[in-house]
Amino acid sequence: MFPPEPEKPWWYHLIWALPCMAATAMLGYWLKKPGVREVEVIKEVKVTETIYRTNTIQVPVTSNAPAQARPLQTGETNQFLASRGVPVVTNRTAASQLGLTQVNPGQQDAPGFEVDSGAFRARAVQTDFEVQVALDRLGYSPGSIDGFSGPQTQSALMVFQQRNGLPITGQADAATKAKLLLKEAALVTRTITTNELAQVQPLAESWTAKAEQESLAYESILEMIAEQHHCSPRYLMRVNPTVVWNQLTAGTQVKVPHTAIKLPAVQAALVHIQLGARTLDVYDVSTNIVARFPCSIATKVEKRPVGNLTITAIAEKANYTFDPTNYPNSPEAQSRSGKLILPPGPNNPVGTTWLSLSQEGFGIHGTPDPEKVGRTTSLGCFRLSNWNAQRLARMVRVGTPVRVDP
Repeated sequence: MFPPEPEKPWWYHLIWALPCMAATAMLGYWLKKPGVREVEVIKEVKVTETIYRTNTIQVPVTSNAPAQARPLQTGETNQFLASRGVPVVTNRTAASQLGLTQVNPGQQDAPGFEVDSGAFRARAVQTDFEVQVALDRLGYSPGSIDGFSGPQTQSALMVFQQRNGLPITGQADAATKAKLLLKEAALVTRTITTNELAQVQPLAESWTAKAEQESLAYESILEMIAEQHHCSPRYLMRVNPTVVWNQLTAGTQVKVPHTAIKLPAVQAALVHIQLGARTLDVYDVSTNIVARFPCSIATKVEKRPVGNLTITAIAEKANYTFDPTNYPNSPEAQSRSGKLILPPGPNNPVGTTWLSLSQEGFGIHGTPDPEKVGRTTSLGCFRLSNWNAQRLARMVRVGTPVRVDP
């Protein structure tokens, strides 16, 4: 008798079960009834329609001419606002009939707001732009006016706060704004003239070609207007968005900061330069600080004079002696052409003004790049913006002491 066959494991039976299951599935697929398909049923839902209505405002129209207006009384204004904030100059009776509202005196002369400077009433500053204009008028220069309160504006604010017994924070807080008054409009309209357009001329690239020019004048009307109003060219473009500056014609009106105000005559008793703060302060005989200007200093520390100096000469519309040895990479240095005399002008390397110091070769002067004032960019002299160099020249005399501290 043969022994019984050993028992198979369970998975052994799958060898024949799986093919059978596959065959059954295929048979069922072919036997499926034709024409049967799945259909998506969409249920229709009715939504209540909502109709929104707008209020209709009837504006009365009159053909009657405004009545004759009475003369303005003390404290009254002839400025009113249309419905969209557009300023309108008219009389009180006509404004009442047309439905205009009177201009809020506290908002007069805000940047970008057209206002007749003759109708402006003195008030406290409100914006960073107005803070900069008011400080500039007092002789505490915020640098190039741009509408933003940066380090140079804060430095000027600190002097103003010191002079007025306020906490010295460098911030335009409520107490500071209340003391810092605008006595004239901060933003005014200026008309470009034919004479101004004629003064613009290209600036040669090489030192040799510059020396051959009649003057180193403004390269563009934008540069001219920005410097004359102590502001950044970008600020002018921002407040005059429709002006095409490289295609200006005579008669074009542009908005500008109102900085053309004559400062009180001041006789400087001391000029104090602080290298670390990069500021130039002017003191009168009573030791009051009467002016502060941002100042550029020498790039190399060893080129920065320190100690007691004096002003030995003052030159307006100064020319400039170009020494190629100070610019070893220039073509003039390579060709050993010798020194050149560059004519005066705002784009002269020393700007419009030069004040000699008692240390030979050093001075205080203007610059063709007012946006760079406050940096360590010079070869040893002290740079101011052209407008501040001109201000300083009117305050000092030959012999005025200059103190330079680290």
